[in-house]
Formats: sequence, C-alpha cells, structure tokens
Amino acid sequence: MDAEADVVAPASLEVGDVVDGFRLDAVAHRGGMATLWHVSRVDPVAGDPPFLMKVPRVRGGEDPAAIVGFEVEQMIMPALAGAHVPRFVAKGDFTRVPYIVMEQIDGASLRERFDAAPLAIDEVARIGAKVATALHDLHRQHVVHLDVKPSNIVLRRRDEGGEGGEGDAVLIDFGLSHHDLLPDLLEEEFDLPMGTSPYMSPEQVRFVRNDPRSDLFSTGVMLYELTTGARPFGMPSSVTGLRRRLYRDPVAPRTIRPDCPPWLQEIVLRCLEVRPDRRYQTASQLAFDLLHSDQVALTSRATRTGSGSTVRTMKRWLASLAEREALPGGVAGAAARSPIVLVAVDVAAAEPALLDSVREAALRLLKSEAGARLACLTVMRIHRIGMDDLLEPDGTGRHVKLLVELRHWARPLLHAFAGGTRADDAASRITYHVLEAPDPASAVVEYARRNQVDHIVLGARSSGRLRRHLGSVSARVAAEADCTVTVVRANDGER
Repeated sequence: MDAEADVVAPASLEVGDVVDGFRLDAVAHRGGMATLWHVSRVDPVAGDPPFLMKVPRVRGGEDPAAIVGFEVEQMIMPALAGAHVPRFVAKGDFTRVPYIVMEQIDGASLRERFDAAPLAIDEVARIGAKVATALHDLHRQHVVHLDVKPSNIVLRRRDEGGEGGEGDAVLIDFGLSHHDLLPDLLEEEFDLPMGTSPYMSPEQVRFVRNDPRSDLFSTGVMLYELTTGARPFGMPSSVTGLRRRLYRDPVAPRTIRPDCPPWLQEIVLRCLEVRPDRRYQTASQLAFDLLHSDQVALTSRATRTGSGSTVRTMKRWLASLAEREALPGGVAGAAARSPIVLVAVDVAAAEPALLDSVREAALRLLKSEAGARLACLTVMRIHRIGMDDLLEPDGTGRHVKLLVELRHWARPLLHAFAGGTRADDAASRITYHVLEAPDPASAVVEYARRNQVDHIVLGARSSGRLRRHLGSVSARVAAEADCTVTVVRANDGER
C-alpha cells in the first residue's frame, strides 16, 4: 500500500472539510507555527463544549523543531487533566493529517493585560497567584511547561454568579514542554536553548529541561513586566544575549516604579535568582506569598536598588562558565532507567528486503529486552553548502514525508510493544526521529552519544558499487559508536 495515499496536506484544508468526524467551521487564528480552527463534531455529543483544532504548518523549509514540538504536544496533552489545561479530545498524526482537537477556553489571553502594564499592585499579585496555582497543578502531573509567557496563558471567564470576571488560569501550548515520564524528543534531537527569549530561565540557556523551577523564573519575568512595564532582560536575539541573565541582575523594580511595595520586589527578585535553589522551590509557595503579602519574609532583595554590584556580576560571570547543571530527580523523580535501542533505517532509499531484515532484527531484540525504549531514526541528507530542495512534487515537505514513511515502516514494532502492555504505554515507548544532516553516519553516532543509547541496529548495503559508495555508513557507526552495534544485511541475518 502506498504510505502516502491517505495523507492530507494541512495547507489544503478549507471551511466545511471533515477530518476524522470533525467539521471545520471557521479559522480561529493563523500563526507562524500552526492554524487554529473552530470545529464541531459531525455527530454531536450532548454536553460537548466548543472545540478548537490545532493543525501545524508542515510545508517544506519549516523548522524541524516545530514539527517535533507538535509531536511533543500530541504526546503530552492526553496525559493532562484538570481545570488549568484545555481538555484533550482527539489527535491525528502525520500519516494522514496532523492535528489536536481540544476544548476551546472561554476567556481572554493574558497578553491583553501586558499591553496595559504596569498594572495596579493588587492586580499583579492576583494574576501571579493564578498563574502559580496553574503551574503547581501542572508540575504535580510531572510536566515542566518551559514556555511560560503571556500568550500561553488564558484566564477563564468565571461562571455566572461568581465574583469578578475571571476564573482559573489555563496553560496552553505544550510544544516545548518536558514530561518526566515520557520521552523528551526535543532534548534528544536538538542541542540548543528552547523557549521564548525574554522569559527563558538560566537552566534553559544551559540546556537543562527537567527543572520545574524554570517555570517560576519565567513567572518572575512576567511579574516584573506587569509591575514595571519593562522586561527585566530585554528581548535578546542571540545565545550571547541569553547568557547575560546567568550573571547580570535586572534593575530592581522599585528603581523603575517607586510605589512597588518591598514585599512584591522581594517576590519578583526571588523568582529571578540565577540559582534555582535560591528561588521558590514550588509554585505553591509562590502562590501563597502572592496571596498573603503580610507574611512575606523580607531580605536584602526587598530594598535593593539599581542592578547589583560589579563584584557580584563578576562572580556570577565566572560561575556561568561552569558546566551545565543537572537535576537528578527530575520533575517528580525519574522513572527507572530502561535500555534505549536505536534503530536507524534509510526509509527513502534502502532496498525493501533490507528494511524488512532490520525490522526483524529489532523485533528479536525487543523480545529479549522487555523494558526497552525504542527510537526509530532516519536521516534526511542535506548539503553542507548550497540550497536543498525541501519539497516533494506534490508540495509535501521532505521532512514530513520521511516521518510518515518511518512511522509506516515501524508499525509492526509498535504492535510488538502493544502486545504486552496498554496501547498508551506502548506508544510512549517508541519514538520517531528525522534528523537533517549532510553526514548520516555522524548524525547517528552523535544522536546515540547525546541520548545515551545502549544498542544501535542498522542495515548494511548489499555488495556492489552502491555499497562501496554508501555502505561506509554502517561501518563508521560500528567503529565510532560508544555502545553495542548490530549491523544487519538483507537475507543473511545479523553480523
């Protein structure tokens, strides 16, 4: 069967189209990374709220991190529950049309409040407490958001009869998030800071993604902005600019806004401490202080002026040169480590017999490693110099096409996992990765090294000119990898 036969190009979707039982009623928003649609069920269910369908942009040339981030969101959202996240309804993957259907939150984005900053002090505290409460609930579900910013927070409208016009804070957009009990695809595939530059924590700059106190730093940035109308670290556009927050204190809020009370400056600057152990340790502690300002213990932060001493800045600069920190415990204690098996295949060019042999070898290995985690990987060759053609003739991006082909190839492996466990558990134990690189062997070796892979399975080309030209990939991986490597040939077993 043609793996692409049923694929729907997201860009071709129109009002009135039906996708997996959901009718597209109207465009809610077109963004740089995705389009949001108002949708309804073709066969309505009593009590259904209004729905939104999120469809990513997957045209050629799109940032691969955006595609992986959408897969992360598809993986995390079904695991979330409660009033502080949108209710997950359904999803579709890249083998046909990628989407997420979720509850449409009845409320306004927090972005609108920031347009009016600085706000009244009591309003700053009230909003901050709502955000901190939402983060506490998220962290209890083993998730660090890692993109806490005004546009990713919606305040629900309070039910009729309630006091005031706003209810709980709702966190949206989990494309950069880390789930402590699920694979971190972004950390596995990319080695660069992920986040929105004004709100990123020092840990994110250092490539640490599993510390929930990162979200408290981002909340501190928002509190600072709501209080003063300014961003504490500006809007850096380079890694060098991002790293300044590792050693430079922001200007104290009371220097910009003299009527800022000492207790609020204490809270804000505590959130913005470079070292996580000097911040609030939980979001619930932050929420408590914002709701009980009379009980905030004041330190030298409360009376600080300016942006700190030169000596303090120099000490921090020297400390910032140290190796990145690690958080051994993760969000809620890391799960017991299982072996990671990497299966690397050239789904675009390998002979069908070789693809079958590699899959059979992987299946045999999985039977002997009951707790294994499987990463299926293919490499999209790009040129070191010059332009690459990133589009297929039908307009589909090459990256997405390879991802679809890889998922189809790996379907029997997913079924093997599902044989002894729940379907959701099986899906979380197998991941799919398309790397863009000019040198496939180096890409496979580097991926394995960065992600502490225990075993690599890959195919070797058949004899002849093709093998002499391309077969060195398997030989180089076997020679350079730091783990066990199984090289498979078509029809003649493993080596």
